[in-house]
Amino acid sequence: MARYLDVHPVDPQPRAVAQTVQVLRDGGLVAYPTDSGYALGALMGNQEAKDRIRDIRRLDDKHHYTLVCRDFAQLGQLVHVDNAVFRAVKASTPGPYTFILPATHEVPRRLLHAKKRTVGVRIPEHPVVRALLAELGEPLLSSTLILPGESEPLTDGWDVKERLDHVVDVVIDSGECGDSPTTVVDFTSDPAGEVARQGEGAWPAR
Repeated sequence: MARYLDVHPVDPQPRAVAQTVQVLRDGGLVAYPTDSGYALGALMGNQEAKDRIRDIRRLDDKHHYTLVCRDFAQLGQLVHVDNAVFRAVKASTPGPYTFILPATHEVPRRLLHAKKRTVGVRIPEHPVVRALLAELGEPLLSSTLILPGESEPLTDGWDVKERLDHVVDVVIDSGECGDSPTTVVDFTSDPAGEVARQGEGAWPAR
């Protein structure tokens, strides 16, 4: 049964944040709110949790997992960013965007797209996520919580708890969150960025 934590949306309680981070460090899987719906999160090196995410969402090997970062410096350790991409990404973060970019050697190969050797990265704006990342001190392996057969992410904490009670370890509820997934921008073949999934953010970001 998942632990249910009621967390303030603007000023997250340090105790709740610390409890969640401890579950992550112990190998757990967390459902947490973002500025673009709920997401599933685990430590970057946690293969078992990655498999759990795959099973919950019924993903194939073409899925781009996302590494959620605290800031641009952390993001820059995980992906290769040239000057043009740097300006575009910098201008739109933090915000509801996921960027597909070539991964550096810091990213485990099992997290990369099977053929392209790319990975998704994002810097969210939600205060709860930012508090988690600050306490954790490393990126969070993540995937938008869109269940099989559905097109939009879950947005209500108690609904997440009821539907995923026996497949995640913690559900964080901080009230209303965004109701659209991130906009996915792929820089693999177009230096200006190609929208692979239209979501909350307009592209190019203004």
